[in-house]
Amino acid sequence: MSKFGTSQPVTRLEDSRFLTGKGRYVDDIAPADALRAFVLRSTAAHGEITELDVSEAREVPGVHLVLTAADLAEAGLKNAMKYAPVKNGDGSRPPTPPRPILAEGRVRFVGEPVAFIVADSLAQAKDAAEMILIDIEDRPAKLDIAPGGEAIHDEVPDNVAYDFAMGDEAATEAAMAGAAHVVTHTSYDNRVIVNSMEPRGCYAELDGDRIHVAVNGQGVWGTKGELAKWLGLPEDRVRVTNPDVGGGFGMKSMNYPEYLLSAHAARVLGRPVRWIGERTESMLSDNGGRDLSVTVTLGFDADLKLVAFRTDSLSNMGAYPSNFGMNIQSALYSKVLTGTYDVQTYHFRNRGIYTTTTQIDAYRGAGRPEAIYALERAMDHAARELGVDPLELRRRNFIPAGAFPYRSATGELYDVGDFHKLLDRAEVEADIAGFAARRAASEAEGKLRGLGICYYIESILGDPSETATIEITETGAKVYVGTQSNGQGHETVYAQLLHDQTGLPLEVIEIVQGDSDLIATGGGTGGSRSVTVQGMAMRATADTLISGLCAFLGEEMDQRDVTFDEGEGVFRAPGSNVVVTLLEAAGRARAAGRGELAKVTETRTLPGRSYPNGCHVAEMEIDRATGATRVARYTVVDDFGNLMNPRLAEGQVHGGVAQGIGQALTEHVVYDADGQLLTATFMDYGMPRADDMPFIAFTTEAVPSTANPLGMKGCGEAGTVGALAAVANGVLDALWPLGIRQVDMPFTPARVWSYLQDGRAVAAE
Repeated sequence: MSKFGTSQPVTRLEDSRFLTGKGRYVDDIAPADALRAFVLRSTAAHGEITELDVSEAREVPGVHLVLTAADLAEAGLKNAMKYAPVKNGDGSRPPTPPRPILAEGRVRFVGEPVAFIVADSLAQAKDAAEMILIDIEDRPAKLDIAPGGEAIHDEVPDNVAYDFAMGDEAATEAAMAGAAHVVTHTSYDNRVIVNSMEPRGCYAELDGDRIHVAVNGQGVWGTKGELAKWLGLPEDRVRVTNPDVGGGFGMKSMNYPEYLLSAHAARVLGRPVRWIGERTESMLSDNGGRDLSVTVTLGFDADLKLVAFRTDSLSNMGAYPSNFGMNIQSALYSKVLTGTYDVQTYHFRNRGIYTTTTQIDAYRGAGRPEAIYALERAMDHAARELGVDPLELRRRNFIPAGAFPYRSATGELYDVGDFHKLLDRAEVEADIAGFAARRAASEAEGKLRGLGICYYIESILGDPSETATIEITETGAKVYVGTQSNGQGHETVYAQLLHDQTGLPLEVIEIVQGDSDLIATGGGTGGSRSVTVQGMAMRATADTLISGLCAFLGEEMDQRDVTFDEGEGVFRAPGSNVVVTLLEAAGRARAAGRGELAKVTETRTLPGRSYPNGCHVAEMEIDRATGATRVARYTVVDDFGNLMNPRLAEGQVHGGVAQGIGQALTEHVVYDADGQLLTATFMDYGMPRADDMPFIAFTTEAVPSTANPLGMKGCGEAGTVGALAAVANGVLDALWPLGIRQVDMPFTPARVWSYLQDGRAVAAE
């Protein structure tokens, strides 16, 4: 590839080191002499700590330090994680009980950190944990997501973390009252564990009077700020790095107690301290995702046009306030995700409920699918209840292409879109016309077959600003970025972007990320923001770099009109056959004392969000005898705007769809009545396997965004957003002829078999 690096399916540059075992993950690069840390965690879901004696543990050979909440207090450290509370719908602030770093007085979920042990070896640290005397007086576990029950926090007697609402309730009720048809549907979005390939981990080490913490996160600045504040250090004495990261999915964007404790232990001991989570430990302590019940009510006029939309959801918040704003996902994100449909008025209400389970605040790469799942389940249910084709109901309610830019009832400004075109393309690509024949063939084999549709829309979320620095060196270029790859291929696509503007070969471009000493600011990775926001900043930085060198060469060559040929990567002057490469121009600038021209920084802010959207079509086949359910065909047509690398985009979609299918068919977090996690190993938790996955047909229909100069819309989370509802709607379509009107994930053989028995009972009535 010599020119036009973007929009080409370039093979990922980083794969060579990953596939040959040369990745630099936290556990690979921790100092060889680092002490090992282990966390003693609560074995009770809820209870009072009546005794905690660590004296014998401190005497175990090899043990250097044992920390409890009392030790943190003695060191003058606040025993509380940072969090961002939100207001109730009436503007009041709900009680915001702190999340302790180490349990103090009471434990509130199985896996909550109680003590932090540091020893020469992990085995010695675990031996010491066995010597800790801890007695917990059990209190009742609270597991259901409903107000009331055993109070998890004394200051929140009803367990309602918040009661958030938005929209026009009176107008919505009036529209519902006057609607020709009103359809209500409740769906449950099952809880999942993130299970990133690389479990959470970190190490901390001293560097003179500074502290360096390496963590496998999704950005360094939030961790840096919290560490500095908690340790009482100026920020310039704290360095945070993110090396290679084996999957984040939102779960690794938050801070956790182990990162703070490792830093404190390293300062106390004057030695590097390393902590790496084990798989079951991660399942117990990582922030989880989903787990909410959403009731959607849709009001239609006589022509089946939406006049009102209402949701009422209950969200499981786990034991403590979230450090991401207490996760008001179903309300806030419904505001964006309903944007495919032209609706007159809306009202959302979302209540978060505290339970004795791990905190809920991660999305596993799904773009907050809770709202789109509930809406598309309700739309599909309405189509069946009203006797209209599910595609036709969506077409009647789409915002027409000619109406853009369009301000929705929720206040979102959608710049562009052509939902009809994408749905039409999906109908062709999925061969919906041939579905009846495929259903008949399945029935001839004693199987049921259903067709599920989901039309989704999401948005680029997170910080709309990003900074990029480009430094031209003697041999190539270094690009300093504020985002953090978790395996998405950033090194490749950013190199493509710079190649496209400068002509520099990909192999001489180095992407520098995840180091708070080298990069002053950044928004990290999340919400499909990375390439769009970072790419915009990179483009502006490259423009500034080139224009500055053009002016410099013009002065040096006594030429006013020096230009840069992006295709060839050289500067030219009119009337001269002399060409100067980018590396040569930067070298001349440095030699002339103008080094600032060879290293340029720019910050840019997106003028508006962009809105990826698309249609997923899933054909589900169910074995009548066993309930075994499989995805027989899967088709995706997406509008991601302009693609920087089609191969990466397709890979992102494949991974996202696999995650959605996994949740829909096999994954489910299960606790017993005492709050013990029953799905704490891969023997019990149903991670999807290769034979659960279908061939995924992927097509794009680009409607370039006008909200950024690259015309991009983002693609990192789109796969899961559509997969959940498409699969669920396909299962319902297969079972609908049997009289089944309600199905919920996960569609395990046992659950689907029970639905089949219900269908037989209905038929017998």
